[in-house]
Amino acid sequence: MSQTLSNARIVLADRTMNGSVRIEGSTITAVEEGAGGTGEALDFEGDYLLPGIIDLHTDNIEHHLNPRPAVRWPAPVAAVLAHDWQVLGAGITTVLDSLSMGDYDSQGARTAMLEAAIGAVNQAKAAGVLKADHYFHFRCELSDAGLLDLAKRHMDNPDLRLVSMMDHTPGQGQWHNLDIYRAYRRKKNGVVWSDAEWDVYIAGRQQSQALHVGPARLWIAEAAKARGLPMASHDDTTLGDVDRAHADGIAISEFPTTLEAARYARQLGMQNVMGAPNIVLGGSHSGNVSAAALADEGLLDILTSDYVPASMLQAAFILAQRGVAMHDAVAMVSSRPAAVLGFADRGRVETGLRADLLRVRVVDGLPVISGIWVAGRKFM
Repeated sequence: MSQTLSNARIVLADRTMNGSVRIEGSTITAVEEGAGGTGEALDFEGDYLLPGIIDLHTDNIEHHLNPRPAVRWPAPVAAVLAHDWQVLGAGITTVLDSLSMGDYDSQGARTAMLEAAIGAVNQAKAAGVLKADHYFHFRCELSDAGLLDLAKRHMDNPDLRLVSMMDHTPGQGQWHNLDIYRAYRRKKNGVVWSDAEWDVYIAGRQQSQALHVGPARLWIAEAAKARGLPMASHDDTTLGDVDRAHADGIAISEFPTTLEAARYARQLGMQNVMGAPNIVLGGSHSGNVSAAALADEGLLDILTSDYVPASMLQAAFILAQRGVAMHDAVAMVSSRPAAVLGFADRGRVETGLRADLLRVRVVDGLPVISGIWVAGRKFM
C-alpha cells in the first residue's frame, strides 16, 4: 500500500522543514522538501509530522493490571489491551513495558503480578492484537531477597530490551529524605507508623539492603552484559552512586535526583533520562531535581513517560516553548531512546526506516494528535 503525506511540518533529526513523506507498506520511501504530494496525498494542512514516540520506561501496564492497591484485574490480556490503546493514543508507537522484578513496598503485589503481565503481553503479541510495538524493561529491585530467582527465570526473554538496577531502601536515592518517604507511604498505602514501628521498619529495610544488594547487582550486571542488554541505574543521587553505576557498565542514568549526579553522569559519557511528568508538572513529586533544570544546563538526553503516557508529547512541546530546538525536544522521545535501545529501524523521519509517524496540531498551546501510523498502518 502506498501513501503520501503532504504539506507537513516535518521534524527531522536536525531541523524542521515543510515537505512531504511517502510510505510504501511499512517503510518510509521518500522525504521531500516543498509542496509535493500530488493525487491521493493526505494534506496535513501545515500540521507537524513527527516520528512515533519510543518510551523506554512506563509503569502504565501495572496500573491496568492492578488498578487499586487491593484489586487485581481478572483478565490480564484485557488489561494489556487497554494499556496498549492508551499508550498508542499518547503517540507511543514503541513501548517498553516496565515491570518491577521484586518488591520494595507493595507487600508482594508486584511480584505476584509479574508472571501475569509477561504472559498476557506475550499472548496478545502472538495473537497480533496489539497496536503499538511492545518490549520489556525489567526494573530489578536489588534489595529484594527473591530478585535473583525471578531474574534467572526471565532474563532470557527475547523481548527484553533494557534492565535497570533499583534500590528503593529508604534513606538514599529517590527516598533520601525519610520524611517525604514516610508521608508518601501514608498517602499511597494508608500506612501509619508509630515512631517505634518506623524505626523497626527502617532497620529491617537497611538490613535487607546490606544482605542482598551487592550479590544482586553483580549477577544482574554480568547477565545483562552476557546478553548484550543496555543497563540503567536508578535515582543516582551522589557522585558515588554514579561511579558505582559506571563501574558496572551502566550507560544510562535514569531519574538522577540531583544536578550534581546528572552533571557527573554526563562527564562519564552516560545519558540522563528523566520522567516527562516532571516537565509537565514543573518539578519532581518526590522533591528531587526538576527535569527542566537538567534541560536548562543541556544535561537532559531522554524523556520517558514513567507513569503518565500522555506526558511525553506534551513535555517535548513544553521544552520547545522553553527554547529547546523542536528537533532536539522531539529527539528526546524518539531518536535518542531508539539509539540507546538498539532500534536502528525507527525513531526518525528518514528514508528506509519504519513508518512510525504522528500527525500533531497545536491547539491553544497543547499538542493534539490527529493521526498515528505504526509500521505504515494508520490508526487515526
